[in-house]
Amino acid sequence: MQHLLEKFKFTKQQARDFQQMLRQLDEFKGFWKGHLNISPQILNRLKKFALITSTGASTRIEGADLSDEEVKKLLAGLKIRKLRDRSQQEVAGYAELTRLIFDHYKEIRWNENEIKHFHKILLRYSEKDRHHLGEYKKGSNAVVARGAEGHETVIFNPTPPYLTAKEMKELIAFTKESLKTKEIHPLLIIGHFVGEFLAIHPFQDGNGRLSRALTNLLLLQEGYSYVQYVSLEKIIEDRKENYYVALRKSQQNRGKDSQDIAPWIEFFLSVLIEQTKHAKALLERKNVEEELSENQMAVLRLLQSEGAGLPVKELVKRTGINRNTVRKALERLRNSQLVKQIGLGRAAKWRAWARHQKPDKSSI
Repeated sequence: MQHLLEKFKFTKQQARDFQQMLRQLDEFKGFWKGHLNISPQILNRLKKFALITSTGASTRIEGADLSDEEVKKLLAGLKIRKLRDRSQQEVAGYAELTRLIFDHYKEIRWNENEIKHFHKILLRYSEKDRHHLGEYKKGSNAVVARGAEGHETVIFNPTPPYLTAKEMKELIAFTKESLKTKEIHPLLIIGHFVGEFLAIHPFQDGNGRLSRALTNLLLLQEGYSYVQYVSLEKIIEDRKENYYVALRKSQQNRGKDSQDIAPWIEFFLSVLIEQTKHAKALLERKNVEEELSENQMAVLRLLQSEGAGLPVKELVKRTGINRNTVRKALERLRNSQLVKQIGLGRAAKWRAWARHQKPDKSSI
């Protein structure tokens, strides 16, 4: 605990609370390794879904407007499709970077050049960003939150350009050395890195997306292997307002003795804990889901992301699967007690059972 009090200036109560959260995360890390007997075929399918969900969520946080279904269709035809707008360009770059991290995280080295290379991949399809790919910012880039109606609010004024290279070198070196010595829990080091990276905001654009991709990389390299099957970005998107509030509170006195990074660390760890709940649900459902076809899985994932439920017509439209196949998929999912029908006739909707609920066998 002493390291937490000295380095991060947590209060004793904050240190105790965070240690409890860290124990919970480490317990699940061991639980996942001990109970992971899902077939490679299903794991690859889950990784594919996570890639789509993570890409959609991370780009929407920054203002893109593609749904997960639109992301899926875009990526399926990426080699023959011209990227017509910024949302599509951002999706293509994030998907490529995330796929690289998921598939090759064990070989990726943690250094400044690699982070700059990741930035090039992230924005490689963006026409307006070609002049600064992989280069630190040369002008001011205030952190802005975009509201639902498109209005922008300045959250934070980050590190000025002339100090960016120096602060990035120091941050990367500290992170690398701390993860090596393990004197402080790696999840706190990763959380600290992400918070500082966003405070520096080293690149002219793409910092938020890159920070989430780097979070996945560091978590995977530290042995939290389930993150490639459960989208961390989606959980952050669902808590977007809290995400910005935590950052603002932790960054408002950056560099001063009064700085308090506890709000950000608490948010970061709480998101990781929520991710373990989703991962545990995968283990509990694996026997059923191993028997599902790709179309059935597509319908299930869409319903799981839409808590209010969807009619058959909307499922057909958003999955691109024909109506007859969707109906057969719904029947299979209902028999497996994964979805339920709400209402009758044309007004009927289908809804996935919440992960914590036990289906009522008598329900429609």
